[in-house]
Amino acid sequence: MARPVDALAVRLVHQQGGVPVTAALAPAPGSGAGTVQQTVRRLVVYTLLFVLVSIAASGAGALLGRLLGIGSEFVAGDVAGLAQGFAFFLIGGPLAAILWWSVWRRLGEPAERSSLAWGLYVAAMYVVSMVISTTSLLAALSELIAGRTAGWGMTIGGALVWGAVWVWHRWMWRHPGKGPLRLTPVPAVAGTVYGLVIGTGGTVTALAALFDSAVDSLTGTTAVGKPWWVFALQALVWAVAGILLWLWHWFREGGRRLHSRLADVALVVAGVLGASVLAVTGWGTLLFIILRLAFDRSEPVAELLEPLGFALAAGAVGTVVWLYHSSVAAGRTEGTREGARLVVCGVALAAAATGIGVIVNSVLALAGNTLAGTDPRTLLLGGISALAVGGPLWWRSWQPGKPGRATAGAAEPAGRRVYLITVFGVSAVVALVTLLVIGYRVFELLLDGTTPGSLVDRIRAPFGLLAATGLVAGYHFSVWRHERPAVPARPPARSRPIGHIVLVAAGDPEPWRRAAEEVTGARVTVWTRAGAPDVPVASGEGPDREEAEAVRLERALADILADRVLVIAGPGSRLEVIALAD
Repeated sequence: MARPVDALAVRLVHQQGGVPVTAALAPAPGSGAGTVQQTVRRLVVYTLLFVLVSIAASGAGALLGRLLGIGSEFVAGDVAGLAQGFAFFLIGGPLAAILWWSVWRRLGEPAERSSLAWGLYVAAMYVVSMVISTTSLLAALSELIAGRTAGWGMTIGGALVWGAVWVWHRWMWRHPGKGPLRLTPVPAVAGTVYGLVIGTGGTVTALAALFDSAVDSLTGTTAVGKPWWVFALQALVWAVAGILLWLWHWFREGGRRLHSRLADVALVVAGVLGASVLAVTGWGTLLFIILRLAFDRSEPVAELLEPLGFALAAGAVGTVVWLYHSSVAAGRTEGTREGARLVVCGVALAAAATGIGVIVNSVLALAGNTLAGTDPRTLLLGGISALAVGGPLWWRSWQPGKPGRATAGAAEPAGRRVYLITVFGVSAVVALVTLLVIGYRVFELLLDGTTPGSLVDRIRAPFGLLAATGLVAGYHFSVWRHERPAVPARPPARSRPIGHIVLVAAGDPEPWRRAAEEVTGARVTVWTRAGAPDVPVASGEGPDREEAEAVRLERALADILADRVLVIAGPGSRLEVIALAD
């Protein structure tokens, strides 16, 4: 007997990044597929399927790893581990297969295929199996490069089994008739980010090992331990695997052509924010090393050059990744471009503010009694390095001289205001905490004069942080105040021939009353509407809301010439103006 049709489905296939996009009409209210029971059933079924597949894969990986352990016994004294592997595989495997077959048969129905639970299951299992299989394989290869073969079979067994699970769920993800219709971009985005992270990390580590070896050769330093090429080769394996994963998901799976919010957020956070942090850290460290070589030889040259390899590798790799993803973000929406620019501003601002705080700290250290073995010059050079790298980058990204104020009637970019408010809030909180720390240090010294250390030495670190965060908070607050949405100039009071306004308002009538008096100068009688609580829709609260309501009211009264006017404001966005006869 044929199963009832739960929803009418239509396939709308268009070429967005080479990935067919299928949409289904939502079921009618009250239908079986849209009920709470169906939603709960799907959630329970797919959660159970996820658990069973994970258990079966763990058991199969453990058994296969024992078989691949050449030269060792199958049991090898670990009876408990062997019993667990058999239990997981022989019990969890058949149960997972039965449940999957039952689920797979139902996926021919549009309502099942378009459910959120199905898309969430495929995406979650795809990501989990991808991470476990690749990390297990790369860990096994790293152990082989290092010459360690103990436990190699167990790691390879897990990598092979979870790799099979990965391929299986990739097939289900791309299945033309039963693949999920929701959360389809998640596997491509997650694979792109994961490949980018391990590829970048592996490349930085490999280049750092290479540069460190070159520095050791120049300084005549003999490395203790394993040869440098072992660490470089291990890191190179991770780098190659990460780059291949990134290329596969970025180009083959269509991650580069995705324009969803998730894809844009991943692009900005991983490709721009993370890479810019890496680049700023690398170049700042390199400048610090150069300044110390020139002005602070308090340590041997070999110790001063120790972080040089990482600095060069992080600066170079981070810059390449950052510039590439910035160019990709430049071709996306205005919000994505603005987000990519603002996260760079935030990174540069953090570096510059840190530099200012450290400089203030070091200057105060010159006036205090520093501890034995410490040199304020090192601290000062560190602050100068951070400020020299972060300051110009912030100036170029933020462009302080460029006007950002929204013009009358034009929508101001929300990202900029969110950025200003966030930076001001975080800086103000940090400044408040450091102020409390300074107060605590001062009162501690006054109440207990036997405590060693001068007042300057006690407060110089929090005072430097207070100075930096105070400057940041003050600047961004002033910019926020200056760039508040501009309001068109309103005519002076009583410039309109309106003598009396009867205002009927839902909710709080005061903002509308003040707006009516300011716009017209007329006498206002307020009536409050009963049983209709108002939900403000104007942007912001307080002055921002009143300005917006005044602009709306002024436009609504533009053509009214009557002496008495009825104004109905609310609920929600409703604003109705009625001219009354004399």
